[in-house]
Amino acid sequence: MYEQMLTRMRDGRGFIAALDQSGGSTPKALRLYGVEETEYSGDEQMFDLIHGMRSRIITSPAFSGDRVLGAILFEMTMDREIEGKGSAEYLWQDKQVVPFLKVDKGLEAEADGVQLMKPIPDLDHQLMKASGHGVFGTKMRSVIKLADVGGVASIVGQQFEVGRQIIAAGLVPIIEPEVDIHSPEKAAAEVLLRDALVRHLDSLGEDELVMLKLTLPSEDDFYASLVAHPRVVRVVALSGGYSRDEANAILARNHGVIASFSRALSEGLSARQSEQEFDATLDASIQSIYDASLA
Repeated sequence: MYEQMLTRMRDGRGFIAALDQSGGSTPKALRLYGVEETEYSGDEQMFDLIHGMRSRIITSPAFSGDRVLGAILFEMTMDREIEGKGSAEYLWQDKQVVPFLKVDKGLEAEADGVQLMKPIPDLDHQLMKASGHGVFGTKMRSVIKLADVGGVASIVGQQFEVGRQIIAAGLVPIIEPEVDIHSPEKAAAEVLLRDALVRHLDSLGEDELVMLKLTLPSEDDFYASLVAHPRVVRVVALSGGYSRDEANAILARNHGVIASFSRALSEGLSARQSEQEFDATLDASIQSIYDASLA
């Protein structure tokens, strides 16, 4: 199964759906979906509602392996079921969509122009559980705010340190050092980031594979060397606060990079839409992101 998923991620046509909003970002995701905070009480109801939204997306006829290569899940989603199966199992068995698990615990306070990941004390347990559910890989996010040489080096070093632990557990890490699209030093930060990523990629062994999830760059095809690197299964792009139309337009100019959108994927979806309206809106969203990912 791993080899099947690896081949799909390397060679498949499509994109990755980011369905991994955590506790901090769930209220905003629900609000955009048309569910106000006054409509639920407490975390349990909140997570029930977000699981309902994710299940509605995943079970839609518009959502399938024909255009969606993979999906990133929040741990609580992996622990729940969709149509009587574990969420990860349902994705692969019923939709031919490769499942990933978000493993980070959020961000530290900003220092040296970056926000490192908080410690992940239960990582080994998460990885063991993910393997049991047939998950292919993981995702972990940190954020670069400024072009600080030491800060960027720390971000990338931390990502690869944790990434090696994930590789050792038999999974493929998605390394996500996001560059804030509002950074006044975005282009300069991207130069530092690309150079640091290449150094760490070059240090990996032949059987040590990663994926990269990066902010859409200021210069088109800026990450072409990363796309071609033999240790990189795939380079995917986050929407980072751009609208779907903006993100798609920039993505289409970056050849070999595919989307891994979250908010841009669910843009326009509403809890109050009929099934027909919901499916049609999702279908149009998926098609536009798919088209942009084929460049």
